[in-house]
Amino acid sequence: MPKAKGKSRRHKYSYNLNRKRLYRSARRRAAPRIACSHIRHAWDPHKSVAQNLAEMGLAEDPNKAVPIPRKLLGMEVESNGQQPGKKIVRKPYVVNEMELEASLPEKKSNTLSRDLIDYVRYMIQNHGENYKEMARDEKNYYQDTPKQIKRKINVYKNFYPEEYKNFIASLKPEKMEVQ
Repeated sequence: MPKAKGKSRRHKYSYNLNRKRLYRSARRRAAPRIACSHIRHAWDPHKSVAQNLAEMGLAEDPNKAVPIPRKLLGMEVESNGQQPGKKIVRKPYVVNEMELEASLPEKKSNTLSRDLIDYVRYMIQNHGENYKEMARDEKNYYQDTPKQIKRKINVYKNFYPEEYKNFIASLKPEKMEVQ
């Protein structure tokens, strides 16, 4: 069967098509992406960003919320004892929940792989502090240099200081038995 007549022809680029307008209109319709769950739940899609943040007691513009004192700018400050108008906060629970979440201690998410821990322990157990000997060991599959091995051991020391102390303490009696 012969080919269809127009299929093998190269398609021409249409220079007259306005692609920016299509992209902009799609972006405008999208709702703002909110990372904090507390803000997301209190957000009213029918209000503007400024109105929503004002109701929650949050600042829209940090430069206006915490102004730089005029003394620092080199001007003298004349205060008549009045503060600028305070805004009414209708949703104070949002700020309270965010402060509570910020005050919680941070989880330690730093962990090393089991393979790396076993590798470091093996090297210390067999070679002690001799990094050149560690680099020549047959278990050094990735052909780490002495400096790379030293760095891995230091990372292990920093992540698991108690475990490292116990491990070193358990090695000392073995060395005494050998001598």
